[in-house]
Amino acid sequence: MGQAGQQRCVQKKFGKKKAVKGVKAEKKAQKTPALKKNMAPGSVLILLAGRFRGRRVVFLKQLQSGLLLVTGPYAINGVPLRRVNQRYCIVTSTKVDLKGADYSKIDDSYFARAADKKKGKTEGAFFSEDSSKSQMPQEKKDAQKKLEEGIAKGLSADMKSYLKARFSLSANMYPHELKF
Repeated sequence: MGQAGQQRCVQKKFGKKKAVKGVKAEKKAQKTPALKKNMAPGSVLILLAGRFRGRRVVFLKQLQSGLLLVTGPYAINGVPLRRVNQRYCIVTSTKVDLKGADYSKIDDSYFARAADKKKGKTEGAFFSEDSSKSQMPQEKKDAQKKLEEGIAKGLSADMKSYLKARFSLSANMYPHELKF
């Protein structure tokens, strides 16, 4: 006859099969995405996101990870050497001469953070004031100055003021109608 009690609540599930363990496919090496058209080393880009949104920067090269290496130069508009995703950039038709700069040594490992050993978490250590923010090493600052010096020398006064100016949209300005 019928079953009473707890056994009656159990229902058979159809369509659920046990997963069969098989051979996993090997991951393909990630290839770097293609650059946007009109983007070449020396192009001026407008950053659309992040701390420096609205700033005009100079594109140096595409890194192995697919990110773009850009600089302000820092002495002109305060944007340091940075990695930027090309989705968050607008390419302009303006070009800058990069003959004085050697940026071939800079790659993704340049931007890696130094690994710190974690200390035991105690209440005193949590509220201590002596923990400071990680500063950029002096040799990296000097290398950046040396790299940007060559770029900044070749810029005219008009180009310097163009790079200093921030980009923003005002009323009745539509980005799809603008020519960059």
